[in-house]
Amino acid sequence: MISVNSTVKLTFRNTATFFGVHVHTTPLSLSYTQLTIGSGDMKKFYQSRKSQRNVVVSVIGDKIPMYGSGASLTTPAGLITTSPVPLQLNFTVRSRGYVLGKLVKPKFDKKIGCAVVLDLKKLNVPISLKNSCTYE
Repeated sequence: MISVNSTVKLTFRNTATFFGVHVHTTPLSLSYTQLTIGSGDMKKFYQSRKSQRNVVVSVIGDKIPMYGSGASLTTPAGLITTSPVPLQLNFTVRSRGYVLGKLVKPKFDKKIGCAVVLDLKKLNVPISLKNSCTYE
């Protein structure tokens, strides 16, 4: 069983000069070898034009069964290894703008996937996702 308690901090920028956007996301999921070990939800918000906002999301998983996939996290003697653990953070940001009232409604969807390496020697130290994320 595994429990995860982490915080993801995002900066959302609206560079549009004429309209604000309404933003929401799919749940953020943190996974280890295709097994979701934590998830979190971001609240919907409105972002006005030419502005930015910092968003904080808690990603939590409590006593998630590993179904045998956590065997590489322990040594043959049963001790926890200190080797880095590769994790994947996935979510989709959806935003919609209302231009000219509700006549023109552009939509923007962006799938975001971040490769996170959790080092047990560096717990409680922020991990930068700046160069580890892909955007589709």
